[in-house]
Amino acid sequence: MSDGLREAVQRKGSFLQTMRAVAWSFFGIRKSSGYEQDIGKLNPVHVVIAGVIGALLFIAALALLVNWIIASGVAT
Repeated sequence: MSDGLREAVQRKGSFLQTMRAVAWSFFGIRKSSGYEQDIGKLNPVHVVIAGVIGALLFIAALALLVNWIIASGVAT
């Protein structure tokens, strides 16, 4: 591993901060100053894990919405 990657993995940003940053990125309404702060604080491993969790939650929400629409009879 390169020194830059080792340093990035050892960052002490909390997982909650990472989840918050990933949630904002899903909406696409993050300020560039917040993005720059996140780059310096967040652990890239946490970002990948949070991204996967966020994607799974998004897919589950869409599946629930589709099932609800189909069950309500609106789609017929």
